[in-house]
Amino acid sequence: MTHNTPLSPRSPHRIADGARRVLTHAQLRARGVSAAEAGERCRPGGPWQQLLPGVVLLHPGPPTGDERLHAVLLYAARERTGSVPAQPGADRPPASPAGEAMITGLAALALHGFASAPPPASLEVLDVLVPRLRRLRSTGCARVVRTSSLPAPEQVTGVPVAPVARALADAVARLEDAVAVRRLLTEAVRGGHCEPAAAVRELTAAKLLNRPHVVDAVDSLLAEGRALAERRLYRMVRDHGLPEPCWNVDLRLPGGPRLGGLDAYWPEQAVAVELDTRAPRPGRRPEDEAEWSEYARRREHLERLGVTVVHITPRKLRDLAEQQAAVVRTALMAAADRDPAAYVVVLPR
Repeated sequence: MTHNTPLSPRSPHRIADGARRVLTHAQLRARGVSAAEAGERCRPGGPWQQLLPGVVLLHPGPPTGDERLHAVLLYAARERTGSVPAQPGADRPPASPAGEAMITGLAALALHGFASAPPPASLEVLDVLVPRLRRLRSTGCARVVRTSSLPAPEQVTGVPVAPVARALADAVARLEDAVAVRRLLTEAVRGGHCEPAAAVRELTAAKLLNRPHVVDAVDSLLAEGRALAERRLYRMVRDHGLPEPCWNVDLRLPGGPRLGGLDAYWPEQAVAVELDTRAPRPGRRPEDEAEWSEYARRREHLERLGVTVVHITPRKLRDLAEQQAAVVRTALMAAADRDPAAYVVVLPR
């Protein structure tokens, strides 16, 4: 019998011997197993069990973590015609329905490598993200999360998984434990999984910033993100052979007001680097608008005084450090061709 020949109802063990131990009723029918026989084998004490509506586990014992993940994806895709997601661990990407169903929440974070997220096998339910108009309900170990804007899934060991920022928002939406929320957000940044601004955008879109324990965790997230960006800035200067600047300084006019703080400053060339770690939040409060206006005013003032300010985002430091080092180097070299800057006092910040 060739690989593509359907199995007869008399040889169901040949299915269980294959790589997939979780199949839909449609897949079983394609292999020659009738609905009646599948139902008989899923009776209490039988060799199979129905894990989710329309999804059968081809052994009587507890499902493994991979089997539960696969079952949830099969359940979410079962209303589509023909194709179904790939088995977790498979080399090929999932078929088209997996583009409309992906694991999210805590299970997705665990697959992304979060140590603070419990393994999928230990979770009572697994969150699956689907388009808002899908006619699908939460049941058993599958909890349906709907969205009007489905992100492109990322493949993790063959499983379609929501991007980290989206998975974070879906996980935080279910958590009331402030410590757990803070731990997840901190690991997202410290582990290099996600930029703070991306996480804040998803949390804002999910309307989670009206929860005090989430707001407190976001404040810690932004502080963590800034500390990480500062370390990347130090490494950029040293790895790319830039002159050593004065780090973390305040500038003042002699006998005058404070001009603002800078992350790095080269006094002889009057070149400064400022990390732009602001996290845009839709629907900003009036005090947020005031902060942004002050940021722009301070930058313009320094430029009028002849100080060249190079603004670098954490993402560019992470992904384009060599390019950003070249920008700073160009500004330093161009200093000789500019008019001298106004005299300013440099103080530690």
